[in-house]
Parts: sequence; C-alpha cells; structure tokens
Amino acid sequence: MTPRLASATDWSLLIILSILWGGSFIFIGVAVKELPVLVVVFIRVLLATLILLPVHLMRIGSLPRDAHTWIAAGGMSIMNNVIPFSLIVYGQSFITAGLAAVINATTPFFAVVAMAIAGGERLTGLKALGLALGLMGVAVLKGIGFADFNQQTIGMLCVLLAAASYGVSTLWSKKMLAGIPPLTTSTLQLLISSIIMAVIASTFSEPASLMQASANTWGAVVALASVSTALAYLLFFRIIASAGGTFVSLVTMLIPIPAIVMAFLFLGEHLSVQEFVGAAIIGLALIVIDGRMLRRTSGV
Repeated sequence: MTPRLASATDWSLLIILSILWGGSFIFIGVAVKELPVLVVVFIRVLLATLILLPVHLMRIGSLPRDAHTWIAAGGMSIMNNVIPFSLIVYGQSFITAGLAAVINATTPFFAVVAMAIAGGERLTGLKALGLALGLMGVAVLKGIGFADFNQQTIGMLCVLLAAASYGVSTLWSKKMLAGIPPLTTSTLQLLISSIIMAVIASTFSEPASLMQASANTWGAVVALASVSTALAYLLFFRIIASAGGTFVSLVTMLIPIPAIVMAFLFLGEHLSVQEFVGAAIIGLALIVIDGRMLRRTSGV
C-alpha cells in the first residue's frame, strides 16, 4: 500500500521523534560523566532489546529463523548500533551534546556518497552542492582546522565517523532489508548488538561500574534505552507506515533543534556563535540535498 500524504498527525509524530532522538545526546551527556563508554552502549542496547523483544513477540510472533534475515540484521547491528553508538558516546566525552547532535546531522551526506559510489543513486549537481555546503559547515564548526589534534577534534571526528557509519547503513538497508518488517530488523539488530557489546564491554571495560553509578546516571541510561531507542524505534515504524520512509528522513534536519535546546536547559551548555553558524550551514546543506523544499519554492 502506498503511504498517504503526511498529515498534521504525521508532522506531530515526526517532531516528537526528533525530541526523542535529540534527547539521546542529553542522556549520553549525563551517563558518560560516570560510566565507561562501552558500558553505556551495552546497557543501552540490552535494555532496548528487553523492551522490543516482547513487543515483537506480541505483534509479529516468534523471531525469524532464515539466515538472510539474521545476516541483514547483523550488518545493521554493527553499522547502525555498535559502531555509531560507541563513537558518539566516546565523542561526547570531549564535546557538548548540542555540538554532537549538529555533527550527527551530517548522516545524509554520507548516505548520498555511499549510494553514489555503489551506483544506487546518481550524484546530481544539487546533491554535490549540498555536500560542499556540508563540508563547509563542518569546517566552520571546527574553526581552527582538524590538523590541531586536540580533544575537541577527537570528539568531533568520532561523531563524524558515527554519522558515516549511519550513512553506510542506509545503503546496506536498501540492499538487504527489503521485505523484512522494520520491527523485526530493529529487534534483531539490537539483540545481536547486545551480544556483541556484552563480549566487548566485559573484555575491555568494567560493567560492574554500574553498581557505583548515581541515580541520575541510572535514570539517564534507562531513558536512553527506553525512550530514545526502543520507543523511538516504535514511533519511527508508525511514521513509516503512515507517511513513508522519505518523509520520516526529514527528522535528521529536526534533531539538532531539540538537542540544542535541551542541552541548554538541562546541561547548561551553550553553542558559540561559530557553532551556530556552522549548524546553520549544515542545515542549509541538508535542505539542498533533500530538495523537497526547493522544489516547492520553485513550484516544480
């Protein structure tokens, strides 16, 4: 069935989704002050799995047994959970939540490049312009250049690499996930991510550090898993079913707004004028790459 045009309800849900995903940067900003990076990621995917698995069993039934579905979900678990979640949490050890959200918004740039390299979509002049603007925005955010390898540079590069991983996962999903219910994909990828992170966290970190964490940190981790991961995925499915994947992709442009506002309200963070300018350029680049607003303005 072809998704209908987006309604006011769809737009409202999209805004709520942007708040849920924007909130993830705030929860990470709290959790990373007390907990090791790998422990935060492990608990995030584990608790989210424990929430989504019963939902899957009730709504769809037992988990699939065919190899293709598990391989497809396994690839997504690495590119869409394990790698980016770990990089973002580590990156936020050095940069603010608001800045991390802005950099993460570059995900569509990497998706466009990955699709063009793989021959999935042609790199049009408009998209090339958007990519150039995006690079300019990131350069403005950094200001003095990436050659100055300080902690801020490390944090920004980590989140940028996370966005690249998300972008490549877009290509993987288009090629491997066709016909698989989104709820199944997300449940399996979180389940596989939990197994992977259990091994990594127990080998290279200290999961027992959770026992010494404060109530605020525990609250942040639980909210990260339940609200910004499990609930966000369910809302994501709802919007896709109603208005389609193209519409829900607009959330990328919205996430930095609630993230920056919440970072100011709850973490006392401030973006500099330079960072605001960089964020504005990245936002413009996303609009150019997406193209829909430009087509409406031109009447096409």
